[in-house]
Amino acid sequence: MQLIDKLEKDLSETRSKLISHPIYNALNSKERLLFFMENHVFAVWDFMSLIKSLQINLTCVNVPWTPNENNFAGKLVNEIVLAEESDIDPDGNPKSHFELYLDSMRLVGADTKKIESFIEIINQSKSYKDSINKMTLPTPVKDFMDFTFEIISSKKNHVIASVFTFGREDLIPDMFVEIVKKLSKNEDLNSDLLIYYLDRHIELDGDEHGPMALKMINHLCGDDKDKWNEATEASLKALEMRIKLWDYIYSNLN
Repeated sequence: MQLIDKLEKDLSETRSKLISHPIYNALNSKERLLFFMENHVFAVWDFMSLIKSLQINLTCVNVPWTPNENNFAGKLVNEIVLAEESDIDPDGNPKSHFELYLDSMRLVGADTKKIESFIEIINQSKSYKDSINKMTLPTPVKDFMDFTFEIISSKKNHVIASVFTFGREDLIPDMFVEIVKKLSKNEDLNSDLLIYYLDRHIELDGDEHGPMALKMINHLCGDDKDKWNEATEASLKALEMRIKLWDYIYSNLN
């Protein structure tokens, strides 16, 4: 068994628990969908910091420029960043996936005040820690983001790449899109852009980002068993943090 296969096998039980979470069946009304999105949007936001931290570590974003020795992983991460940060909306306008999600929230009627306030504070302070301390957020939402930035601060590229690959957005779209399509029959739910966002994730994660991310992990971990163990431990924790976030949202659905 290859080491990447062993990692996936070690995650399978926890991943199955997440996939079978009761939250998906509970998202059966517009009000419940809006509450979900208003909390989930923070996970959509910090996902971008994960991938950008890899770009900083594995490429050169400094001036003057110098070559980075991580040519293989750097190429992969640049390709992923291009799609995540500079995709297009249905009208062909460049948009990050976070901005697509935010636009879809506005269209379906979700409250974007908290996430917009957070982005404004981030722009002013340039510090996650300072910004999060100025926000009043549910503990599980804050804990989820704190874990993300703890992973980023480790500066261990194999760990960051593994959490990005196994603990993040690839878990959601396939399940979520069917729920939204059912809810879209509701005439007052303008969900076309949300469905577009989800379809883009499914297309890119399945056809491009997933295979590229696996290659990146293989390259970064190599034959170092300690790195594979660290990658597995961090990915498991990422899945557990997602379950805790889902538990919180599920327990507060009206």
